[in-house]
Amino acid sequence: MVTPYYSRPPQDAVETHFREIADASGLPLMLYDIPGRTGTRIEPETMLRLAEHPRIAGVKDCAYDLLGTQKVLARTDLAYYTGCEEFILPLYAVGGAGYVSTVANVAPRHLRGILDAYDAGDTAGAARFQQQAIPLIALMMASGLPGTVTAKALLGALGLPAGPVRAPLRPAGREATDGLLAAYEHLVNAED
Repeated sequence: MVTPYYSRPPQDAVETHFREIADASGLPLMLYDIPGRTGTRIEPETMLRLAEHPRIAGVKDCAYDLLGTQKVLARTDLAYYTGCEEFILPLYAVGGAGYVSTVANVAPRHLRGILDAYDAGDTAGAARFQQQAIPLIALMMASGLPGTVTAKALLGALGLPAGPVRAPLRPAGREATDGLLAAYEHLVNAED
């Protein structure tokens, strides 16, 4: 569940919103903290209070606040997943549960390798996997195109079923797609 967008509600309203949804649901909820898209952050103190609800189980964290995230991790049992691929290793190393990733749609084995290396005690290997993925992450997530557009463009270039983007989004152009494909091929070659 994402915070209500556009209206920028205060934290007490954000908390009430999530509690009402959790109360009405029989399913566990994952909160999605992505203030860059919604305009409203789920502040760490609010997250701490929400963690007390029995059906609020996890967080997809795109707040770019590793300190605030660690404060919540240290005081709750919430399962924290990064939604920002550049934070896969840092968040995992401080107790995160993993990631919810756009980039993993095209490079699942490589991103999983970050966690596997870390779990095997190979922190240098995990760091290497993380660093190798940065060029593709940057092109897919920080190039000015939405991740949906870049993922579908790269999947299509690889001959994998992705389907078209939905309006109002527009497909990536040839230059962007070629850049994505080059970064992907570089990453795959680094795995060998």
